[in-house]
Amino acid sequence: MTEPDTPTSTPTTPTTPPSALLARPGAVEADGAERGVAAHYGDPLREQKLLEEGLAAVDLSNRGVVTVTGPDRLSWLHSMTTQHLLELPPRTSRESLVLSPKGHVEHALHLVDDGTTTWITVEPGTAEALVTWLRSMQFMLRVEVADVTGEWAVVGEPIGAESADGEPLAWVDPWPRLVGDTAAYGPVEDHPAADRAWRELIVPRAELDSAIGDRPPAGLWAAEALRIAAWRPRLGHDTDHRTIAHELDWLRTAVHLHKGCYRGQETIARVHNLGRPPRRLVFLHLDGSGHTLPEASAELTLAPGERAIGRITSVARHHVDGPIALAVIKRNVPIDAVLHAGTISAAQTVVVAP
Repeated sequence: MTEPDTPTSTPTTPTTPPSALLARPGAVEADGAERGVAAHYGDPLREQKLLEEGLAAVDLSNRGVVTVTGPDRLSWLHSMTTQHLLELPPRTSRESLVLSPKGHVEHALHLVDDGTTTWITVEPGTAEALVTWLRSMQFMLRVEVADVTGEWAVVGEPIGAESADGEPLAWVDPWPRLVGDTAAYGPVEDHPAADRAWRELIVPRAELDSAIGDRPPAGLWAAEALRIAAWRPRLGHDTDHRTIAHELDWLRTAVHLHKGCYRGQETIARVHNLGRPPRRLVFLHLDGSGHTLPEASAELTLAPGERAIGRITSVARHHVDGPIALAVIKRNVPIDAVLHAGTISAAQTVVVAP
C-alpha cells in the first residue's frame, strides 16, 4: 500500500474568530497567516522587556489545537513522527516533527498528554492538513483525531515549568536543551537561549481573556523578536518545501535518533551518519543605519548583485540587539562572510555548524 503524503503544511489564513484580546487598548491586529491576534499593543519594545522579565503573556489563539484520544494514541504517534513518545507520562511535553517520505519537514507538533488525551498545538492554518493526514493513517488502531481549534486557545507565557494538577494543561518548550537520544548541530554550551523559559497554555477559548488576567499582554512582534534572538526555528517561517531538520538544528529537541522506523527516518539517519546538511541556519545582526529592514524571504548574496546564496527567513527589531534576523544559507559560505540583502548588510553568527 502506498503511504499517502501529508497535505501541504504551508500556513493559510486562520478561520478562527478574531481574538477577544483585540479589544484591549492599543491592540493592532497581525496580518497574513498571523491574523486574528495582536501584532502589538502599541509599544512592542516595552512588550519584549516585559516578556523577558516574566511579567507578560502572549495571545497565540490563532494556533491550531488538535486532540488524539484512544488507548493506542501514543504508540501510534510514536510510529509516525520523529520523537520518542511511548509511555509518555501525563503533563510531560515533547516536540515532534512530521516528515515527508524524503525527510522534509511538514509539521511541527507541540505535544503534551494529560493521561487520556494527547493535545497538539500547531502553526496557524495548518491544523486541517494535519488532521486530514492523521485520519488517513488510522487504519484499525484505537484512536480518534479532532480539530478543536474552535473551542480551545493557546496563551504563550515566559514560564519553563510543566503545569501542575488543577492548572490548565501546558506545553513547555524544550529549546535549546537536547531531548533524548539526539544530536546538536549548533552550540551546546553557551547557547544564547540557555536560560530561555517558554510554554503554551491550552485553555477554553471562552476563557482566553481570563487566562491572561491582569498581566500586560505582549504581541506577536515581541514574541518573535525573542524567538529569533534564541535561534529558535519555526515552521512556515524558517522552513520551505525542502527543509530537513539538521539544517535548523531541530534534531536537538524534536528528533530521537534510535527510536525505530518512521516516515522520513532514512534521511535523518543518512545525513546524520554519512553526510552534512546542504544548508545551515544563521543568526544575523542587520545593518540598522537605515529606517527599513529586509523582508522575510529576501535573498542574500556575498556582494550586491551577485547570485543568491540563501534567504532571510525571520526578521525583527530587538530591544537590545536592534535589527536581527534568521536566515538559511548554503553550508559552504564562509563563517566570517558579511552577507547582503539588497543594500542592507548583515554579520552572521553560525547556528548550525558547517
